[in-house]
Amino acid sequence: MSYQVNEKGFYGEFGGAFIPEMLYPNVEALRQNYLEIIQTESFQTEFQQLLKDYVGRPTPLYFAERLSQKYNTKIYLKREDLCHTGAHKINNTIGQILLAKRLGKTRIIAETGAGQHGVATATVCALMGLQCIVYMGEIDIQRQAPNVARMKMLGAEVRSANSGSKTLKDATNEAIRDWINNPIDTFYIIGSVVGPHPYPDMVSRFQSIISQEIKKQLSEKEGRKNPDYVIACVGGGSNAAGAFYHFLEEENVQLIAVEAAGKGLDSGESAATSVLGKIGIIHGSKTLLMQSEDGQITEPYSISAGLDYPGVGPLHAHLHTSKRAEFAAITDDEAMQAGLNLCKTEGIIPAIESSHALAVLDQKTFDKNDIVIINLSGRGDKDLNTYIDYFNY
Repeated sequence: MSYQVNEKGFYGEFGGAFIPEMLYPNVEALRQNYLEIIQTESFQTEFQQLLKDYVGRPTPLYFAERLSQKYNTKIYLKREDLCHTGAHKINNTIGQILLAKRLGKTRIIAETGAGQHGVATATVCALMGLQCIVYMGEIDIQRQAPNVARMKMLGAEVRSANSGSKTLKDATNEAIRDWINNPIDTFYIIGSVVGPHPYPDMVSRFQSIISQEIKKQLSEKEGRKNPDYVIACVGGGSNAAGAFYHFLEEENVQLIAVEAAGKGLDSGESAATSVLGKIGIIHGSKTLLMQSEDGQITEPYSISAGLDYPGVGPLHAHLHTSKRAEFAAITDDEAMQAGLNLCKTEGIIPAIESSHALAVLDQKTFDKNDIVIINLSGRGDKDLNTYIDYFNY
């Protein structure tokens, strides 16, 4: 079975490009050109140089000794939290801004939930001197105030999405509307492995630097390229796609994708798409989607602003239904305790998104000689207020 996208943009039965006619020229131009552009020597040279000198790659693969002792297994953390801007998101925005420039686009739009993708987009727009507009749900603007300030400092205009749940889904809707109205000069930098083809494949490729580095680093540290497990959190799923990418065909590597169960799978306040979702179409792609009996999207919830998306990227939907990846659902409480555990065990404050991945350690027993890699997708600076409120600090 193949886990790569086919020429029509599908992973198994998921994916495709279900888009309004107005967007067809934009998406089609991207589809026809993206592979050719990103595979050129000049693109790769510039991309790799920026990843090295600007982002600070390669990020360390850190052996978490005290965490390993606690869980009686070998745990490595892939330190995406040490990237410039504090998360993996910058890997993708650098790739997409270089693509946008080569396509002659001068105006950049983006959507953001937790604000990390918005910050990463604003960052690369400042770097390249391009206009930047970021759509963000009104609720997320309130709960992620530091990231809103960062985007403004970087020269971006932050526009509030005030419809629906006023979170990521609605910000994405607004960004798509903008793109329909400004098709000529505008490039839409999508922050996750969602949206119409070729976005899920393109974002996966830019993020695949994560698993590429893991292989190299693990062989230096352990004399083998493949771990036993790779664990990553999934909202839309870009950090997981990047961490899984070079292991997809390696059947002996177990992949664990971790979703947000919110206040519990049966609470009505959750974002565990793999458990609660049915096949549907959202933001231009066919995937698993949380929806009501009559196909209306149901509102997701998570304490983590980056995980409360009602769908999941089509690659992850395929990994779930084909059973290539195991999916776990972690509640708010489990994630917050796992985050605090990492703080006190290793001196690292993780993003709450990453804390969901860490919580798997309390749910699953690993063998003593297993090599378990957890993708630490971001750092916890942006979530300090949530941690403070939760633990009453």
